[in-house]
Amino acid sequence: MEDRIGPALRQAREERKLSLRKVATAAGISPSLLSQVETGRSQPSVSTLYALVSHLGISLDELLGIDVGQAGVPVVSESPERPVARTPPGVVQRAADNPVLEMANGVRWERLAIGGQADVDALLVTYAPGAASSVDRKLMRHSGIEHAYLLSGELTLLLDFDRHLLAPGDSLCFDSTRPHMYLNHGAEPARGVWFVSGRRELEHTREWVESQFGDLSGEVAQSPSNAVEALALLLKADRDRGR
Repeated sequence: MEDRIGPALRQAREERKLSLRKVATAAGISPSLLSQVETGRSQPSVSTLYALVSHLGISLDELLGIDVGQAGVPVVSESPERPVARTPPGVVQRAADNPVLEMANGVRWERLAIGGQADVDALLVTYAPGAASSVDRKLMRHSGIEHAYLLSGELTLLLDFDRHLLAPGDSLCFDSTRPHMYLNHGAEPARGVWFVSGRRELEHTREWVESQFGDLSGEVAQSPSNAVEALALLLKADRDRGR
């Protein structure tokens, strides 16, 4: 499934008539890196992937080429002519059918069953020894509430200015707009189950702002990562219109 990432991101960007440089700048990466991701020559980190899908306003299902049809039936398009239903309606998803994303620096995502719920990302996540959610070690932010349960290994969570070491059986929950990063300093893979709910709520806010005031992506706060930034965009746009 990882070979779908680049083409899906490029298609979403082109459908929105956004330039490579504009999207790269909004995601905090170089245009050359985005080009490598789109052409499959490089895999994005977790932080880069979240930045791209949040700015483009697409879901993980769309990124994986999964169309959740009637009654929440996930359908994977093996080819434009032959869509293949992978699971029963929102009940059971077989392990062999889990869509997989392999990302930079040894991070693996397996998308779990979500029963047709578009506002939830359910993932089985593996961090290889030495892996981190951000290759450049920068903390990331995105909309939503993040829940996780560690199954095996050890994983370090950096959240704001705090450091938390997670062991098997430990769980977490926090607002994902808070700066955070995951690192595996251990000698064995860290594996756990993640649920991120409400990740797309702020994307709708951004889309509404743009529908009211036009494309604001040229401003400093190109894609608001929390409600405060979204409100700031609204106030600034309102002031600009009154000039």
